Amino acid sequence: MKPVTYYSTNNKLEVVDFQTALLKGMASNYGLYMMDRKDIPKLSLQQIKEMAHLSYAQIAFMVLNPFLTSEIPSQKLEALLEDAYNKDKIPTQVDFVKGKTHIMWLTKGPTYSFKDYAARFFGRTLNYFLGEKNLKRTVMVATSGDTGGAVADALHGLNNVENIVFFPKDSISAGQRRQMTTLHKNIYAFEVNGDFDVCQALIKTLLGDKKFAGEIFKDEERFTSANSISIGRLLPQAVYPFFAYSKIAENGEPMITSVPSGNFGDMMGTLIAKEMGLPISSIVCGVNENTAFPDFLETGEYVVKATKHSPSSAMNVSHPSNLARLVDFYGGHMYDERDMVSKKVIRDGVIDIMPDLKAMKKDIISVGVTNSEHYQTIQDVYVPFNIILDPHGAVGWRALQKVLGWRNNKLSVVYETADPGKFPEDIHKAINIFPDLPEGMKKQAKAKERIYSIISEPERTPEGKLKLSEMQIEEAKSTIRKIFSI
Repeated sequence: MKPVTYYSTNNKLEVVDFQTALLKGMASNYGLYMMDRKDIPKLSLQQIKEMAHLSYAQIAFMVLNPFLTSEIPSQKLEALLEDAYNKDKIPTQVDFVKGKTHIMWLTKGPTYSFKDYAARFFGRTLNYFLGEKNLKRTVMVATSGDTGGAVADALHGLNNVENIVFFPKDSISAGQRRQMTTLHKNIYAFEVNGDFDVCQALIKTLLGDKKFAGEIFKDEERFTSANSISIGRLLPQAVYPFFAYSKIAENGEPMITSVPSGNFGDMMGTLIAKEMGLPISSIVCGVNENTAFPDFLETGEYVVKATKHSPSSAMNVSHPSNLARLVDFYGGHMYDERDMVSKKVIRDGVIDIMPDLKAMKKDIISVGVTNSEHYQTIQDVYVPFNIILDPHGAVGWRALQKVLGWRNNKLSVVYETADPGKFPEDIHKAINIFPDLPEGMKKQAKAKERIYSIISEPERTPEGKLKLSEMQIEEAKSTIRKIFSI
């Protein structure tokens, strides 16, 4: 089997193996690591049918081993995945709801979010490679909600890793914040004056600053990322549609996946699963009121606007990072234009080579869900089925209904991505009930927090979009210097 290699979406001459892509985090020229579409491994229908009685960890091995077979011995990968996806730590459930519609609950892991799945794989593979090479890495991650807690939990206490998490002030729930700020040890949580896009821009800027890494750690390669921009986060997201299909498959009938989407990692992982041979007829990409992507599919023009705030807070993303991979997958090229001197982004999402939009629209249907529809959908599902969706799952459900109408005659699965207990006020607003807080979060509610603050103001574009400022970059660097000079 030919080893899978990865290139920079901004420099296809840079070709690396998985280990290198994982350790680097971001590719050259501020690109993302991506595999060539024709190199994506294929699974036969017979192999997919054999998944019907397998555990999540066993299915993960079947999906991921073809990508990693030349870099991690099969026995070690099996052990790594059995540890990552121990069903007592992270049970996965698919429930029938009505017609042919199902919900896949990716909400029962250590931080009660789908992010646990990718984070646990990322943390264990990173730790494996670092151990083999006797190296250390500082993992940076920006979060709009659940990513930070999941990555922090997955990396907490690892000897070869520090984790710096940037989250937007006043834009995540207290429970989500505490999943990062109460861990201490090697986890450093930064509260940023801005939105998720500002946090994400800060990550990219620091990842690209080799000189700063060398100054602090005497190692210019010290920084890596655990955001959706990491290939180590992307690959494991191809597993869950295979798991869902193994539980609901009906005589080889293709299924529709409805994926609530923010930074588009889940959607991209699902597209990779489809390319591997999983029978997926359509990928429904539900977004909230940040509709740059569905607007692009409709008009062919990609316009980044100011971030709108919706109850599905982890999806409050105006410019999803993984769009660069999606555009690349369909033969195009997207990049963020940067100032030649400062390297700061001056224009997001520039498409200089258009992707095959017709092919993209054949595979993906994207619709927006309004803020009021979030609450109405939670009510619509709770009243007849006694199922409480969180705001993100509500986007997935409503997006599917917008595509199907109110028919349920096509095999489909909605991804539910976070425990409703993480969003008590939104659930109460929708159905007048406060959901139970997960046990782990009850303990964290009483624990002491450690928060580092970046109080400098972001810049604003004429359209009102927040932009990372030079003062914020310098404040972040100053704080990191103080932390690691102790």
